[in-house]
Amino acid sequence: GVLLFDEADALFGKRSEVKDARDRYANVEVAYLLQRMERFDGLAILTTNLRSNVDEAFLRRLDALIDFPMPEEDHRRRLWERHLPPTLPRADDLDLDFLAARFKVSGGNIRNICVAGAYLAAAEDRPLAMADLVRATEREYRKLGRLTVEAEFGSYLELIAG
Repeated sequence: GVLLFDEADALFGKRSEVKDARDRYANVEVAYLLQRMERFDGLAILTTNLRSNVDEAFLRRLDALIDFPMPEEDHRRRLWERHLPPTLPRADDLDLDFLAARFKVSGGNIRNICVAGAYLAAAEDRPLAMADLVRATEREYRKLGRLTVEAEFGSYLELIAG
């Protein structure tokens, strides 16, 4: 069997100093999971964006740790293209090179932006335009807690200002 623990830091978090019954219970849970992981004979995959929050005892028991760095510009360009398939009606003003160069985001963020942009265009029954992707990027930035600055958005900043 294969076990997948998504957001593993929530379940396999670092043990803490015991200050009350909740801390003690949380530490007991972690100790129990450690024992069960030792006895598990299958494949366990733990995913997290916060590896530093995973208890060191779990990390020592893992055979491989694989980091997925943020994609570089050329990879982001390919991700933009992949998430905007040829069957999607596109306006002539799409500038995927600009998007890949300026917005240093993950593949998941690029996917979210493309989907949101496509919905914006579909709501008005028209091809996907650069303005849709810029507005969707601003929305994704808000979700990430990032600022929308001229250094990244360039002349497109006026599309989202106001």
